[in-house]
Amino acid sequence: MDLSSVDFSRAQFALTALYHFLFVPLTLGLSFIIAIMESIYLKTKNPQWKSITQFWIKLFGINFAIGVATGIIMEFEFGTNWANYSWFVGDIFGAPLAIEGLMAFFLEATFFAVMFFGWDKVSPRFHLLSTWLVAIGSNLSAFWILVANAWMQYPTGTTFNPDSIRNEMTNFFDVAFSSVALPKFLHTISSAYIASSVFVIGISAYFLLKNRHFSSAKKSLVVGASFGILATLMTTFSGDESAYQVTQHQPMKLAVMEGLYKGEQSAGIVALGILNPHKQIGDEEKPFLASFQIPYALSLLGQRSLNGFVAGIDDLIYGNPKHSIPPMSERISSGKIAINALSDYTQAKKDNDTTKMQSSLSLLQSHIKDFGYGYFENPKDLVPNVPLVFYSFHLMVWIGAWLFALILVVLYLSMANKIERFRKILWACVWSIPLGFIAIEAGWIVAEVGRQPWAIQDLLPTHIAATNLSSINIKISFFLFAFLFTALLIAEVKIMLTQIKKGFEGEAR
Repeated sequence: MDLSSVDFSRAQFALTALYHFLFVPLTLGLSFIIAIMESIYLKTKNPQWKSITQFWIKLFGINFAIGVATGIIMEFEFGTNWANYSWFVGDIFGAPLAIEGLMAFFLEATFFAVMFFGWDKVSPRFHLLSTWLVAIGSNLSAFWILVANAWMQYPTGTTFNPDSIRNEMTNFFDVAFSSVALPKFLHTISSAYIASSVFVIGISAYFLLKNRHFSSAKKSLVVGASFGILATLMTTFSGDESAYQVTQHQPMKLAVMEGLYKGEQSAGIVALGILNPHKQIGDEEKPFLASFQIPYALSLLGQRSLNGFVAGIDDLIYGNPKHSIPPMSERISSGKIAINALSDYTQAKKDNDTTKMQSSLSLLQSHIKDFGYGYFENPKDLVPNVPLVFYSFHLMVWIGAWLFALILVVLYLSMANKIERFRKILWACVWSIPLGFIAIEAGWIVAEVGRQPWAIQDLLPTHIAATNLSSINIKISFFLFAFLFTALLIAEVKIMLTQIKKGFEGEAR
C-alpha cells in the first residue's frame, strides 16, 4: 500500500466531511426553529409569524439542497476509497446507513416538498405537521449516521467470522444503542442546534443594526436565543457523558485531548495551555510551556471520582502494571499471533486439516481482541497527532463557553426590551455566526483524528482499510472535490446573502 495514497484518501474524506458538516448543522437546528415559529403562527394566527417562518424556510431550503449533494458524495467514498473497510465491516456499518436512507431521509425529503411548496396547497395543520416531520426526519438521519460512527469509535454487538474474514453483526440493538452512540448523537445535534441558534440570532441582529424589519427580527432573535439556551444545556450534559465514555473506551484519545503524558490520580483539566513542541513520548520534558488547570476535574469527568486515575500517553504506550495497563508492544505481539493464526486456519481449511483448523481457531480467538494491533511495528505509531487534537478540543470548548454567554445575554436583553441599545453586542452576534461552525468542525477533528490510526477502534487500522489505488488518481479527485465543494460553499453564501438582503416579506423594510 502506497502510504501517500492512504494519506490522500484520508484527506479527501476529511475534506468531504468538513464541507458536508458546514451544511448539516443548519439542517438539524434550523428545521426545529422553523417548526417552533410555525407553531406560534398556527396558535396566534398572526400573519407576521407566517412571514417570519417563510423567510427562514427559504434559507433552510438553500442549505438543505447543497448539504444533500455533499452527503451523497461522502457515502460513495466508502466504496471508492475505503473498499477494504467496506468489505471487512460493510454488513455492520451499512445497516444503520440503510435505515437512514430508507426511513429518515425519505421522510424528510418527502415532507420537505410540502413544507417548501405547500403553503396554499394543504391545510395549515398539515403544513405544520410536514414541517415538524422534516425536523424529525433530519434528526433521525443524524441519529443513524452517528450510530454508524459511534460503532467505529466503540465496536460492539459484532463478532469476527474467520471463514469469511469479515465482522458480522450479532446484536443490532447493541450497535444502535451502545453506551457511546446516544451521548455522541445528543452532543452532536445539540452542538448543531447552538450553531443554528447563533445563525438565527446573528442575522436577526443584522436587521436590528440596520433598523430593518425590527419587529420580525426581534421575534426571530427571541426564538433563536431561547432555543439556543436549551441547546447549550443539552450540550453540557451530553459532553460530560461523552468525555466519560471516551475515558472508558478510548483512553488514548482522552490523553491526547488533554496533553496528558504521565497518568495521574486526581488529575486536573487543562483549561488553557501551550504545548511544548519539543516534548516526545517517554522523555522527561514538560508537556506544556504554560498551562492553567482546574484541579480534580479530569478525574471527576473521566472516572466519576475525585481520586480516579486517568492514564496518560506514556502509560498506554509503555504500560502501567499498577493500573493493569499492558504495554502496546505486548498488544502488537498478541495481534501478530492472531493474524498468523488466521492465516494458518485459512490454509488448514484449504488442506482439510481439521486438527490444525481447531488449534488455529482456538489461538485466534484467544488473541482476537488485539487483532488490529498486529498490523503495527512501532508502538508510537498508535498515538494520534497531539497538537491538532489538543488545540481543536480546547478551541471547541472555549467557543462553546463564549456562545453560551452570548446567547444568555442576548436572551436577557431581548426579554427586557433593551437589546437594540447594545449595538456592540449585536455586532458580536453577527460576527459570531461562523464560530458555531468552527466549534463543530473542531469537535469533528477531535473525534476522528483522536481515533487515529484506527478506522475502527482497536480493530481495523486506517492504512489497512483503504483501497489500493494509485496516489495520482486520489490526488486528482481530491483537488476536483476541493474545487467543487468550495464553489458550492461560495454559491450557498451568495444565494443566502441575496435572500437575507430581501428580508421578511410583507413587512416594511
